[in-house]
Amino acid sequence: MNTTSEPEFSTLTPVSEDYTLSAVRANARKSMRSLAPLLIGFTLSCGTLFAGGLVSPAFRFWPDLVGLIILGNLILGSYTAGLSYIAAKSGLSTVLMARFSFGNVGSRWVDFILSFIQISWYGWGSALIADSLNKLMDVPVYLNWLTILVCTYLCCATAYFGYRFIDWLSRFAVSTMLFLMFWILAIAMSKLGGFEGLQAIQPTQQLAWGEALTIVVGTLISNATQATNNRHLTKTGSTTLITTLAAFFFVNGFFIICGAFSSLLYANEDVVQALAQEGLLFWGLLLLLLNMWTTQANTIDAFSVAGSQIFRINKWIIFALGGATVALVLAWGGIYIMLLPYLKLLGTFIPPLGGAIVSDYWLVHRGQFPSPEARQPAFNWAGIITYPLACAIAYFYPGIKPINGFIAAVMLYFVLSKIIGRGKRG
Repeated sequence: MNTTSEPEFSTLTPVSEDYTLSAVRANARKSMRSLAPLLIGFTLSCGTLFAGGLVSPAFRFWPDLVGLIILGNLILGSYTAGLSYIAAKSGLSTVLMARFSFGNVGSRWVDFILSFIQISWYGWGSALIADSLNKLMDVPVYLNWLTILVCTYLCCATAYFGYRFIDWLSRFAVSTMLFLMFWILAIAMSKLGGFEGLQAIQPTQQLAWGEALTIVVGTLISNATQATNNRHLTKTGSTTLITTLAAFFFVNGFFIICGAFSSLLYANEDVVQALAQEGLLFWGLLLLLLNMWTTQANTIDAFSVAGSQIFRINKWIIFALGGATVALVLAWGGIYIMLLPYLKLLGTFIPPLGGAIVSDYWLVHRGQFPSPEARQPAFNWAGIITYPLACAIAYFYPGIKPINGFIAAVMLYFVLSKIIGRGKRG
């Protein structure tokens, strides 16, 4: 494989708070108490609520729907925890780890995929806010462009203040959102008649188990793949693993259940509108504000990390503003109505990226990445060939697409690394 002379991981300086181009120092890691609210805020996405509403009409509550949610979030949580553990041990984000498995130049494809996904979610979130204001406060539809414009750049501006701001925002937002979600869940349980009432509801749609699992996993698979930036690393691999698994398994699962209950009771997966129907408009708007504020701030941050990798420059604000502008165009273009096919694509095409990285770390490098300062091959053909093959297996092979793609990537990468080799580093 060819080597490249372009700059490798940059030398860390005290002002490099976001470590977009370098490994995170041990003394810059966060405590579990600080990390937990941030990760929970990262998982509390309205897209998760909508996913719960999309799958719930197709399954009986017990054991089908509950089993589906548990299994889907166990897959998602395990995937996230595995990547986060490697990140904590190495101090590297996913986009930095991808340089080992795809090459210094080849990894830019990974950077592009992850950054585009994050900015697509960002645009979807801004459009969701506009749609909710149309329905809840009778804001005229012809003002959607202005609402989307304000929301897009406002969330980008708040993310600029860094970890400390998002940390305190998450502490307040998470507790408030969880309280509101338990509230609407209690209302739904009461009106549905408890467990017996839930069991009496018959499925009204058809959806294969594998397809439903792909939707559940797809809700946060992009966030899961990028839950490895420095804001989500604790001082040890075990605490990072536990905290990440808990956030993505329990909290994301809880949100999917809330979306499912809202859909079953109100025939509307939008919990914000469900609160409004109960005469709790203020609390619904508060939930919407906090949910989107925390999610959007984390999303634009993840985009800036990936964007910095593409161009190999540590210019956070440039990528944040540029990404927000792209998201604005996507939101104006109607990305809001594309959620279902979008989730299916995410659940299919993202896990192979993580699979190649996991295989590279554990099977090829035996649990120890080389020095980040070492020159990397321009293209690691084992990873580059693995990714499309694993995606094809995930897409065409019957079964659970996220698992198929991940396992295929792990196996293919290991085999191809043995056959092709990694080449000589310069």
